[in-house]
Amino acid sequence: MTTHAATVEIRQDEILTGEAVALDVQPLGFFLRALGALIDVLCGVALLVLFFLVGDRLVGGLQLDALSPIVTITMLVLVLVVIPTAVETLSRGRSLGKLAVGGRIVRDDGGATGFRQAFIRALLGVLEIWFTFGALAGVVATFTPRSTRLGDMVAGTYCERTRAPKLPAPAGPVPPELEEWAAVADVARLPDRVARRAGQFARSAAAMDPAARLRAAAAVAAEVSPFVSPVPAADPETFVRAVVALRRDREYTALRRVDERASALANAAGEFPRGFPERGTVTPPVG
Repeated sequence: MTTHAATVEIRQDEILTGEAVALDVQPLGFFLRALGALIDVLCGVALLVLFFLVGDRLVGGLQLDALSPIVTITMLVLVLVVIPTAVETLSRGRSLGKLAVGGRIVRDDGGATGFRQAFIRALLGVLEIWFTFGALAGVVATFTPRSTRLGDMVAGTYCERTRAPKLPAPAGPVPPELEEWAAVADVARLPDRVARRAGQFARSAAAMDPAARLRAAAAVAAEVSPFVSPVPAADPETFVRAVVALRRDREYTALRRVDERASALANAAGEFPRGFPERGTVTPPVG
């Protein structure tokens, strides 16, 4: 028996889970990473100043000059290694700087980091962030795809973006003046590029400059017209809005019918197909 191995192409911003599912992830950009690291460094400097003031008062008050180097080294190790390791381990990769810029340290496979990864990053961070004033980390992050520094490369981690961009406002329904046309219109499947442009225009037209809005509506309508029959006697913007809403509604109706047929077949067989959504779980369209 001959077996064939399937190959899956993984893009740069994708990770492959244990179930062979490619997840699209967004790493944090270089400048946001640098800003988060700067916040963490400033917090570390503040802790160092606080600890040195407290330590100097305690050691100086006791007149134990021999303990000064020991106290200094202890405070440096505590602030530069122990505290960052503990914070990242307990917060699952979210230091104060990461929280401020909307990032989180995760493993290369997308899983949460642990003590080992946090300790490696903190240990190498002493060299590439503190000893070189961030120069080594900046140079390495500039030439890596996910803006990872040396500590990330050794620990097998990167900084993931946790703040998703705000969803655009949904496109409206079919304009009232074209409802009769929509009942008989034949709208073929639009090419992905044309469908994307039409959807973006329908969602963002209200915020556009009037002159640019007219030009964009005419350009999009010219691209959409070859796939629509009959073309209604309406202005370009109303025409584009109607086509976008009609395609959305018809695709949603088709999904509902597929869901209902599958549910009917499952009920006839006495059990629901494993892994298939239950009836009524198709999410209504938003735009």
